Amino acid sequence: MTGKIVVVGCGALGSHVALLGRNWTEGLRLIDFDRVEMKNTQAQFHGRQGLSKNKAKGLAQALHSLFRASVEAIPHKLTDDNAEALLGGSRLVLDCTDNIEAREVIQRAVKAHGLPCLHGAVNAEGTFGRVVWSEHFVPDGGSPPGTPTCEDGEFLPFFALVSAQIAWAAQRFLRTGQKQSFQMSPGGMIRLV
Repeated sequence: MTGKIVVVGCGALGSHVALLGRNWTEGLRLIDFDRVEMKNTQAQFHGRQGLSKNKAKGLAQALHSLFRASVEAIPHKLTDDNAEALLGGSRLVLDCTDNIEAREVIQRAVKAHGLPCLHGAVNAEGTFGRVVWSEHFVPDGGSPPGTPTCEDGEFLPFFALVSAQIAWAAQRFLRTGQKQSFQMSPGGMIRLV
């Protein structure tokens, strides 16, 4: 099967997933409309050199500069109107967004086009994370709007743990076709269906 691995959301989860998936032979497409702020440098794989840049473009530049990784950056918001063009033909979609609107757009698009999708999510308090395949995923509202998650980097190790699990589950799927979902806290992990 051909097609790129698409990471939607290049923040706390998506930036680290892209770092860990930089060697995937399928190649990466990063989608994010947001810009890098100073607070993002504490809990995301974005440095000061990326300040004010689009997150997808800045992350693609960093991965190319550090590792010569070939990464496609899409600096736009994923919507129902552009989802087919941006996700269609993907080998795998990785949902690393943090809001219900984006999660619902992704869920509708992957269902409509029969695309495999792995959803990653963490709560703002850094105490709970999920890595769940679309078949078992129900979009939720997440943390209330404006809830800080990246101000001081306190939860960076947990975000990295969830990101690593997303990358591991994606890599396992790419190699074997097996889908595994997980729920985790800083104290442990449970394998789901």
